[in-house]
Amino acid sequence: MRSWFGSLRGASLATGRPPAGAEPGLFAAAAHGLGSEEAVMVPWETRAAEVGARSIPSGTAVATLQSLWARDRNMSRLDAQDVAQMERFFRFVRVGSGRIVIHQHEFGNFMVVLLQGSIAVDRRQPWGELLRLAESRPGDILGEMSLLDSGQRFSACTTLSDCEIAALPAEGMDEMMRSDPRLAAALIALLARKLSLRLRAVNARLSDRPNQEHPYGTRPGQ
Repeated sequence: MRSWFGSLRGASLATGRPPAGAEPGLFAAAAHGLGSEEAVMVPWETRAAEVGARSIPSGTAVATLQSLWARDRNMSRLDAQDVAQMERFFRFVRVGSGRIVIHQHEFGNFMVVLLQGSIAVDRRQPWGELLRLAESRPGDILGEMSLLDSGQRFSACTTLSDCEIAALPAEGMDEMMRSDPRLAAALIALLARKLSLRLRAVNARLSDRPNQEHPYGTRPGQ
C-alpha cells in the first residue's frame, strides 16, 4: 500500500495543476475519464469564485473541525493530530446565505465539510418538484462521492445561512496521498465506510418502499 501511494504524483496546491512534466494525480486525473464531450468538470476554485467564498483563519477552522469530528462515530477514528495535519490540504472559507455550493447533475471533484451554519440538500425531481432531502448540520460531509469518482452530483447544496466550510479539492486529496499516504488512506477508508453505511440505509428503504422513487437517506454525499 505504501509503495502504491508513493508512486502517485500529486498536483500543485497553488495552481491546481500538476507540476510541469508530471502526470495529474489519481483524483484530479479522474476528470479526464468522464467519457463525454458535454461533461464539464467544476473544480473547487471555480465554485469558490462563483459563490464569493472568503478565506478564514485555518487555525480556528481546524479546531472547529477537530471538535465536530470528535463527536462523529466514524470520523472520530481520526485523532486530533491527524485532523490538524489536514490544514495543508483543505481550503477554509466563509460563504454567504443563499449560495449554491454544489449543483445537481454537475460533475465535480471536491467535497465540503460544514463547520458552521446550515446547508439545504435538495433534489429536483424529473417532474419539476424540488424535494428537500436534508438540512446538514456542522460536521456533515457533502460531495464525497464525487470527490472519489468525479461523478455527477445527485443533489444540490445551498447555504441557508452564512456558513463556514472546509473544502477538499481533488488536488488537495492527491497531495495528501503523495505527502502523507497514511493520513490519506485513513480518510479514504472512513469516507468509504460512511458511504457504505449510507448505501445500506438506502437499500433498506428500497425494500420497505419498492414503488417509490429511489430515496437517498438523510446524509447525502453527492
